[in-house]
Amino acid sequence: MMCPRCSYQENGKLNRSPKRKPSAPIQKTLSQVPVTDLTAEGKGLARIDGKVIFIEGALPGEVVDVRLSKSTRQFDEGSVSRLIQTSEQRQTPFCSHYDECGGCQLQHLPITLQHQAKEQGLRHKLRKTLTNGEAIAWLTGPEQGYRRRARLSVFVTQGQTCIGFRAQSSNRIVDIEQCPVLTLSLQGCLPLLRAQIIEQQIAGKIGHIELLEDDLGVSVIVRLSRPLASEQRDSLEQWARQQDILLYWQEPEQDRISQHQEHSYPVAGQKIGFHPQDFIQVNGVINDDMVDQAMTWLAPSANDVVLDLFCGAGNFSLPLAQRSLKVYAVEGLESLIAAGRQNAVRAGLDNLEFIAADLTQPVGKWLQQAGVTKVLLDPPRAGAWEFLPSLVKLKAKQILYVSCNAATLARDAEYLVDHGYQVVRVSLMDMFPHTSHVETMMLLQRK
Repeated sequence: MMCPRCSYQENGKLNRSPKRKPSAPIQKTLSQVPVTDLTAEGKGLARIDGKVIFIEGALPGEVVDVRLSKSTRQFDEGSVSRLIQTSEQRQTPFCSHYDECGGCQLQHLPITLQHQAKEQGLRHKLRKTLTNGEAIAWLTGPEQGYRRRARLSVFVTQGQTCIGFRAQSSNRIVDIEQCPVLTLSLQGCLPLLRAQIIEQQIAGKIGHIELLEDDLGVSVIVRLSRPLASEQRDSLEQWARQQDILLYWQEPEQDRISQHQEHSYPVAGQKIGFHPQDFIQVNGVINDDMVDQAMTWLAPSANDVVLDLFCGAGNFSLPLAQRSLKVYAVEGLESLIAAGRQNAVRAGLDNLEFIAADLTQPVGKWLQQAGVTKVLLDPPRAGAWEFLPSLVKLKAKQILYVSCNAATLARDAEYLVDHGYQVVRVSLMDMFPHTSHVETMMLLQRK
């Protein structure tokens, strides 16, 4: 279960990171390996004859047998095949599918140890910009039941139906019956939906299923890979009505569903309307806290002209416009711009202008003439590198950078520091507990 920003189809934002060809699996085991440290991704770290080994599922102080999956001249990678000596910090995973499913990698770590590893990793990546040991604030929320949307793969092999998530570093589908990180409503929907698909014998005609909970309750989007018989369709629709579930069909020829009700979620006293397949933050609690923190840190006033880059449907734009003289919200995907404009009209915010623009290209002269005083940007994993030269020319007093990739944040922050800004505040946001993923917020101020 990956971060939604890793996928273009889920968030509508191009992931420009190059794809790497997977390495061929190797068959080799290392015996009685002492684990000495923990990486930012929650992997155990060991050294044998000076060579580093990254071990999935291992903790410092443990001795393990390692099944290698990758070997290079510089390092090896693998996973625990046998625990010989166990750390006192190890905890029992709360999910019965943990050993196979690739959705959560860190359930064997206490949440405090997860946070320590993530903060240590962030500090290492930001070592060129955090030079004075600045404090890193934390936003935390529920450790389970936090995920309000998910995509399930559907696969049939040898007469066996598999509905679930991909295994760690694999294309194999892990058949799941429950997922404790989903919201309680989605947890209740999952086994019932799974039983219906198996009973109707329609799994072979389904590519994937999307689950969503928002202001309308639970929605299920079924992506068909082949046409479905009308009686099978009718049967599942009847079941959905009985369960008070919104059911959508995405036909084989459709890029996404065309007929749908108006979906929304609340933020900062406003409603953000969106297409049910548009990107939204999957952790509603952290999203609310993140928006509140962004407004506090950036502190827009009635004299500020704010630029909101990679704005989506207005998650930050609407709260900014409630406090600012003018907000320009820029996004590359036309459908999100259309949703944002509807949201601004619904909220009665005539000082909010949504603009469709490719932020990998130089922007028009209008931006230089807009008198921007503050900037908020929330780019995809690839960061905002192409736009940074245009950004520094604005000479905005403050820049608030929200990032889902600490590596590209570090790169972009170094550029901004080299061009007249200094880091004022940094926060880690635990948007995805029990995974190695981190979200970061950084406030920079013009010197």
